[in-house]
Amino acid sequence: MTVETREGYGGTGTGAITPDGCAVEVYARLPIGPEPDIVAAAVPAGAHILELGSGVGRMTHRLLERGFTVTAVDESPDMLARIRGARTICAPIEELDLGGEKFDVVMLASFLVHAGDEEVRRSLLRTCARHVADGGHVLIQREGADHHTDVPRERVDPVGFTVRVASVTPVGDGVDSVHVEYHFPDGTWTQTFLARPLTKEQFESALGEAGLEVDKYLTPDAMWVRAVRRTR
Repeated sequence: MTVETREGYGGTGTGAITPDGCAVEVYARLPIGPEPDIVAAAVPAGAHILELGSGVGRMTHRLLERGFTVTAVDESPDMLARIRGARTICAPIEELDLGGEKFDVVMLASFLVHAGDEEVRRSLLRTCARHVADGGHVLIQREGADHHTDVPRERVDPVGFTVRVASVTPVGDGVDSVHVEYHFPDGTWTQTFLARPLTKEQFESALGEAGLEVDKYLTPDAMWVRAVRRTR
């Protein structure tokens, strides 16, 4: 299916492709890892979570099973159509403004904080800060330290498909063009997108611009972070 994608982004394969190059069919097939357990251990039981960039609900559904209330936001109606049991909002994350509605937890996963466009990243983090309640938490997923250097690499999933990061190509201003392939027995999908590596210092500085600060790095690899409103 041909769709209008953003400059520097694209995807191939059967089914709907989102503006940032994600194939809906692929994300409907991908299993979820330990992320729901990481989230559940980091926030209060029963919290109301604003999930930014929910996709087809891989995380959403697992969080609902754990007793959380979830409002799922994505710009793709094709992605949101796969979600069951949660309130859904179709909108670009960087433009989201729910009119003063606040949430116990705002979650920005899927490495969205590494948006190639710095202004998009700033807008994403401002959306997080705008919607988190007083005393609440913002959970952010970062790229791993070797995410852009250990290339090409591939992972064969036990359920029978292969994810291959085929190339990472610098395109200027600290931004890389990343090309990923998903090989399933019945088809292949690809995604190309722009990503900006961030050191821990750069990441924390970006949080500060949005009025946030790190409360705790939740995993040994520092890929999951709990942030709060800056108090100083």
